[in-house]
Amino acid sequence: MKPYYKDEACTIYHGDCREILPTLEKVDLVLTDPPYGLNRKMQGGTWGVAYSCSDMLKWDYVLSPAEMERILSIESKMIIWGANNYSMPPSRCWLVWLKPCLATLSDVELAWTNFDAPAKCFKNNRISKASGHPTEKPLELFKWCIEMSKTTDTILDPFMGSGTTLRAAKDLGRKAIGIELEEKYCEIAARRLEQGVLNLGI
Repeated sequence: MKPYYKDEACTIYHGDCREILPTLEKVDLVLTDPPYGLNRKMQGGTWGVAYSCSDMLKWDYVLSPAEMERILSIESKMIIWGANNYSMPPSRCWLVWLKPCLATLSDVELAWTNFDAPAKCFKNNRISKASGHPTEKPLELFKWCIEMSKTTDTILDPFMGSGTTLRAAKDLGRKAIGIELEEKYCEIAARRLEQGVLNLGI
């Protein structure tokens, strides 16, 4: 399948991950924030991003047990945000994003991992500048996830959204693959990746 976008570090595919995943090579880490199916229950969202319930209904569906099982069958390390909305295998290492500045009804957000490690907590406010997706996670959070996972090879996000996983990977010198069903988010992610790599002071 022809990529929607590709550079020396990152590749974006516009399409359904159920069709694209079987065509990909092995990856080192799956880092993703899949849809939770909250729809009209959702309140808050990313600062500065306007959205409507009708717009959310297009993409905020619930993954079927078979779809989640397909993700879990990928042989790699895994960090899946919002997994508390699904039936997941037991995990010793849940990740917690604690929001000191409570801007939504959710004080924390949770991620399931398949790591054999103690649970970890990351304290960080919501993002200060949104890229265009109503449930976008902070770039700093996903950089923390990558560094904490000790991943050095390719990272995969099958529900890419506006490309935070790929931007974090590129900033940290990793390779990444993103898959997204909505073309407008592919375009946002591509624009983010075209920006220069941030100076990490290394």
